[in-house]
Amino acid sequence: MDIKNSVVVVTGANRGLGRQFAAALLERGAAKVYAAARKPEAVDLPGVVPLALDITDPASVAAAAAIASDATLLINNAGSSTRATLLDGDFDDIRLEMETHYFGTLRATRAFAPIIAANGGGAILNVLSVLSWTHPAAAGAYGGAKAAAWAQTDAVRLELAPKGIDVTALHVGYMDTDMAAHIDAPKSSPAAIASAALDAVEARAYEILADDLSKHVKATLSAGVDVQYPQLATARV
Repeated sequence: MDIKNSVVVVTGANRGLGRQFAAALLERGAAKVYAAARKPEAVDLPGVVPLALDITDPASVAAAAAIASDATLLINNAGSSTRATLLDGDFDDIRLEMETHYFGTLRATRAFAPIIAANGGGAILNVLSVLSWTHPAAAGAYGGAKAAAWAQTDAVRLELAPKGIDVTALHVGYMDTDMAAHIDAPKSSPAAIASAALDAVEARAYEILADDLSKHVKATLSAGVDVQYPQLATARV
């Protein structure tokens, strides 16, 4: 799709990658950018339209969709990171990850897909993760939710294609954002990731592997569990 003159809803747009998406969209000539956040007063980017939206709250999603009824592009970026493990993590934290990344993303998609279709078609971009494909124990809750979101993305892509709506998946590793501040590893620039993802949307790509880590992990999916998780060789008793 053509980003220029599009009307875009970006969830989680008050900081990090979401804010970079909103800024890049303005630079590319989007007609309107709804910067959605649970606290719209936290949106500080000139030129956007702050929009109250909590993707875990059905009433909030419905209210946002009623306001942004001119949308042609939805960027499902809002997320959470509780760092909960599956065996010892708080169950409420584990549930929050799934409620946000899977159900919240689906809730936003279900609300905005009919709007985008009624406005002549467009696109949806789902921000996923390299952890859609690899699942370290330390990020069990987050990885499980992202894996579910990947499955969701594939399924809704098939449902929405006949309605003139493209669905693009963004897979990326660590970015230099608040969410990954505790991680000591090479990190991508969120501005560069946002730009590459929007290029993919314009090219009508199904998927973008935004960094070397994502490309490497995707390539190992058919290699077997022992290759994907070499630590098992020393961990088994």
